[in-house]
Amino acid sequence: MASQTAPPAPEKFRKRAAFSTRLPSPNIAVIVGGSAAALLIGLAIFSGHGLRQGLLYGIGLMLGYTLYHARFGFTSAFRQLLAVGQGAALRAHMLMLSVASLLFAPILSLGIGFFGVEPSGNVSPIGVSLLVGAFLFGAGMQLGGGCASGTLYAVGGGRTAVFLTLAGFIAGSVIGAWHWGFWVQEMPSLPPVSLAEDTGLGYGGALLLQLAIFGSVAGITLWVAKRRRPPEMKPVPGARGWLRIFRGAWPLWVGAILLAALNALTLTIKGEPWGITSAFALWGSKIAAVLGVDVASWAYWSGERAASLEAPILADITTVMNFGIIFGAMLAAGASGTYALRRVPWRAAVASVIGGLLMGYGARLAFGCNIGAYFGGIASFSLHGWIWIIVALGGNYAGLLLRPLFGLSNPKPTDSVC
Repeated sequence: MASQTAPPAPEKFRKRAAFSTRLPSPNIAVIVGGSAAALLIGLAIFSGHGLRQGLLYGIGLMLGYTLYHARFGFTSAFRQLLAVGQGAALRAHMLMLSVASLLFAPILSLGIGFFGVEPSGNVSPIGVSLLVGAFLFGAGMQLGGGCASGTLYAVGGGRTAVFLTLAGFIAGSVIGAWHWGFWVQEMPSLPPVSLAEDTGLGYGGALLLQLAIFGSVAGITLWVAKRRRPPEMKPVPGARGWLRIFRGAWPLWVGAILLAALNALTLTIKGEPWGITSAFALWGSKIAAVLGVDVASWAYWSGERAASLEAPILADITTVMNFGIIFGAMLAAGASGTYALRRVPWRAAVASVIGGLLMGYGARLAFGCNIGAYFGGIASFSLHGWIWIIVALGGNYAGLLLRPLFGLSNPKPTDSVC
């Protein structure tokens, strides 16, 4: 029998299909409301805490705007890689880490900083707390539907389930701060190891080593893709020409470069790499203190951190940057017309809370999250950052196995797109 082919779709249906891929109209209410709120908070930061704090808030706005427009995910990247072998997003991570390492190396070696700061990398101890925390964080990523940065920009973008993830994240961070003395001070641990300063490689040698690893990881993902033939990444509609700056998706490589540059700029102004989750512990601990909990007696809030509990919330650098991320993402979502609050199924709601709790608790134990430990740690040439991502990938795999229990799907080899 001769093979038959389907007749072409009528013109009106082809036009309707093409129209369905267009971006929605901008959400003016979200743009106006988000702009007004962002401006008011910005004025409060500038007037009350100075130019440096205000600039960091501005960097937060740009981070949120970039994260949303590039749809730059960590959770989805690991899920696609582990489930079906799609490594395009992980290759974007390698580009981001390569650019960040290239920028961090001279900043750290030469001490390039503004406002009198002396920049230092995120180089943290290696111990039981790191292993347990990274694994829990990885599992929480897949249940909560986002990482630390993903949670913030999804909240700004109006993704309803992630509001629950953020609540769990804050609660888990407080519990992690409460248990911090046991995990970090009492469990076995090795000192921090900088690949640049503690191995004899220097920043030049450590940079070459990391660039070689990044290239090898990218090559491995291409080899895996050739063997497993994963589904393509789902395209996201975007505007044409210069309008793409405001509406629709940016290429992943653009997001990777911008995030690396903004992290390096943060390092020169803040004196430390970009971080997120320490603010969650602060917010939750301040709430707990109001409720009568003696959080000041916890080991976590001793030493330099003690002053944060007494200071105004906008005096905390991580807090103002987090606020910036939320509002930056909100403005991007409003311009793209994609801001929408929706009903959340109860099982997905439970997964969001559990995932947030695991990530909050894990981040405190592991000295950071996918931003502070993975992104900032590796860019700082810290061995703990490399160990974090290896263990966190194991946690992500465990999270993939748990997702179906909550009605959450995973990519399949038979899918047309991830």
